[in-house]
Amino acid sequence: MLQFSADDIDRALSFPGLVETLRTAFREGAVQPVRHHHTVERAQGTDSTLLLMPAWTDFKAPGAGTDGHIGVKIVTVSPDNNDIAKPAVVGLYLLLDGVTGEPQALMDGPRLTQWRTACASALAASYLARADASKLLVIGAGAQCKFLARAHAAVRPIKQIRIWNRTTANAETLAASLRGEGFEASAVSDLDAELGWADIVTAGTISTTPLVKGERLKPGCHVDLVGGFTPGMREADDAAIGKARVYVDTRAGATKEAGDIVQPIASGVLKAEDIVADLHELARGQKPARQSVDEITLFKSVGAALEDLAAGIAVYKALKR
Repeated sequence: MLQFSADDIDRALSFPGLVETLRTAFREGAVQPVRHHHTVERAQGTDSTLLLMPAWTDFKAPGAGTDGHIGVKIVTVSPDNNDIAKPAVVGLYLLLDGVTGEPQALMDGPRLTQWRTACASALAASYLARADASKLLVIGAGAQCKFLARAHAAVRPIKQIRIWNRTTANAETLAASLRGEGFEASAVSDLDAELGWADIVTAGTISTTPLVKGERLKPGCHVDLVGGFTPGMREADDAAIGKARVYVDTRAGATKEAGDIVQPIASGVLKAEDIVADLHELARGQKPARQSVDEITLFKSVGAALEDLAAGIAVYKALKR
């Protein structure tokens, strides 16, 4: 069994390449059981969470071959790790032969997640953002946000990147890193003003208070919401949801886990049937993408095991000896 580090994954993948890999994956589909979510109770301290996200090749699909893969992402969330200078979220991805079940590769889970999450957003933007979108606003400055900026630049002609974060110093650090890669990037302090500037807004925070205000968005803007992954988290307000054509990565995941979808449905601002399409439907051409230059589009993702499987296979094929 091979082992791949974060650096190995960076060497194996490219943003344009993984976007197209995910496009094919969503078009063809895979078997994705409901993710397992377990609480690890502690006698002292904060409980931990164990997440198991499996997926495998749909061998019964029309035209499916006889080979394929099985994959599972294993993630633990241990909040008390912050007190001992360790990451709160730790994980790995295990890829197995789909026929024999033999382990093929073990790879860094957080890095694989950063790549596939960003490229899923970029895949959505390839359908939903205006073709001439050149101004990108990044909300948040965590590790995922750098990947989001780079991925969007792979599918749209991004010329300027502005970064807002509650801690301005972190936004400055991310901007400097992106400038080092050749982007015109800067940190900003007035989020409301920047919302009216951006052609694409991508948000990667764990906020429970909406940051993206619909009244500030300009016509033709595309909004990408990545950070929230529980019903209590929220990155966009009701005005943004109400004035946008709403898309999701998967209907089952978004309507159960995403506060930006769950809360507006509960309040009556959005109906589940108002969601225009998911990534499967967009990739298959079954539902419409952007329809005009002036409409506002909004994409909400919570992640899908299919994305991990497709990215894991891509890494394995690129690096296997």
